[in-house]
Amino acid sequence: MAGPKANARVIIVGAGPVGMVCALALNQRGIPVTVFEQEPAPVKDQRAASIHPPTLELLDALGVTGKIIPHGLVSERYRFHDRVTNSVVAEFDLALMRDEFRFPFVLQYEQYKLTASIAAEYANADDFGVRFAHGVTAIRQNSDAVEVDVCSASGQERLSAAYVIGCDGGHSTVRRCAGITFDGFTYPEKFIKIATTFDFGTVNPNLVYRNYFSDPSEWCNLFKVRGESPGGLWRAIFPLQADEEERVALSRERIEQRLQKFFPRPGKYEIEYVNIYSVSQRVAANFRKGRILLAGDAAHVNNPIGGMGMNGGIHDAINLAVKLSLVMRGEHGEELLDLYDRQRRHVAREYIQTQTIANKKLMEERDMTVRQAMFDELRRTADDPQAARHYMRRAALLHSLQMANAISL
Repeated sequence: MAGPKANARVIIVGAGPVGMVCALALNQRGIPVTVFEQEPAPVKDQRAASIHPPTLELLDALGVTGKIIPHGLVSERYRFHDRVTNSVVAEFDLALMRDEFRFPFVLQYEQYKLTASIAAEYANADDFGVRFAHGVTAIRQNSDAVEVDVCSASGQERLSAAYVIGCDGGHSTVRRCAGITFDGFTYPEKFIKIATTFDFGTVNPNLVYRNYFSDPSEWCNLFKVRGESPGGLWRAIFPLQADEEERVALSRERIEQRLQKFFPRPGKYEIEYVNIYSVSQRVAANFRKGRILLAGDAAHVNNPIGGMGMNGGIHDAINLAVKLSLVMRGEHGEELLDLYDRQRRHVAREYIQTQTIANKKLMEERDMTVRQAMFDELRRTADDPQAARHYMRRAALLHSLQMANAISL
């Protein structure tokens, strides 16, 4: 194994959207960064794709937003549907927030495209490198530096950095190496995501690009993204039934049955992608341990209803980059990193966890009286301009940013 290579750069583990945004934000503030990613290239998975208005503003400060808007889908409206009655319960229109949001819409832009675009344009210099097919196997730290063991096809090497940031997902190696617990729970049911090129608008004129279907036995989230084809891609997320085996859920017959239940059409669906995954609500006990820091899914995970995971992670990344750059330039003490921990961990626990759990409850409520009361409240909110604006601020995570900023040293 090669000996330690001393340097003053930051090592980021994980080249997803959170890791790449964090690297870009640090680098633009004069901090050298190296990103290690165990995958051989950006994975074209159908994961997070909704970028909320405040996140677009943060990305715009990095010079990213104007470049990605032409490649995404602009979604001003989102709708809540009752599948039982096939009716629209409520609609929220972000265009009404033009006086408050510089980007009054959600940009439907897949996270792998965001990762790839940042890597292609910025990560090609000595002070900003991305090394795919490099897995981190061990981390040790002392008061002066962090040593990181990295494994690749070329062998193993040991590098030294000023700080290490774990942006390596819910099963974070960085978090495990730091000995940080990941408290919370995993839902008993798994989720299935099905992608198709079929245009659902031809069978349901009430659809917009972002749709939430409540159903007491099987809810559905339906979104459109550009995908890789001219007509775009529709992605539907459903919960598996408690006793449903994965092999059955993945069968062509069961996939067809799921889609036809919500969106009946003549003929069969053409399926582009199917995936089953577990979903948890967890928050790391600490987002900082000495010179090791966590952001994104490595720090907190939640269910995908509302699109808060990637957005919250990008908010982590930029918050951390601002503070860490000040510390590394000697303009502030390390207590600023403790402030990052307090701000973003509080938001993850008290805001994102609470909101996403409530979102799932609305989708799956089985008590018809409670369900109707929830719908009535949602309608009243959408029909009241002030209440609707408040709702959209919360759903877009603007309130969470304000909540974080209210926590001071």
